[in-house]
Amino acid sequence: MNELASLLLVDDDPTFLSVLSRAMEKRGFLVQSASCVSDALVLAEANPPEYAVIDLKMPGDSGLVLVKRLKEIDAATRIVVLTGYASIATAVEAIKLGATHYLAKPAKAEDIMAALQRDGEGDASASVNPNPMSVNRLEWEHIQSVLAENDGNISATARSLNMHRRTLQRKLSKKPARD
Repeated sequence: MNELASLLLVDDDPTFLSVLSRAMEKRGFLVQSASCVSDALVLAEANPPEYAVIDLKMPGDSGLVLVKRLKEIDAATRIVVLTGYASIATAVEAIKLGATHYLAKPAKAEDIMAALQRDGEGDASASVNPNPMSVNRLEWEHIQSVLAENDGNISATARSLNMHRRTLQRKLSKKPARD
């Protein structure tokens, strides 16, 4: 008897969670879903998933906390991190913590399937973008990097950047600048 691969979906957007859950079930997964890190941990500890798709930014703990904990529960779990707030700093951190791949939202079910099936090896044939990032995007990336270095502490980050805390908060509340 064929056993379905287990997949844990974690996202605070109930509509996205429902749609992606149905799409992944159609692709042969036994899906469990949660809307926050604490609920996901309860599910994962009871039944460690073979695969996981995790939103990065949710109320409460970050998806990065869940990535780390899932790898502690089962090092073989293949994890894809999704986010609408893509930055180089969080992508690097997600991969360091054990994520297999990192995708920016909106991501299609086919993209998520391809990311889950990646073997973890890099792609040397990946094309290099001939257009450099905009100054606004570079600023966003730098702020995210300094924020990560300061463990998400806004006040410490503002001091490191020599910026007023409220100015930093205003910049962080905006979506990242497009390339």
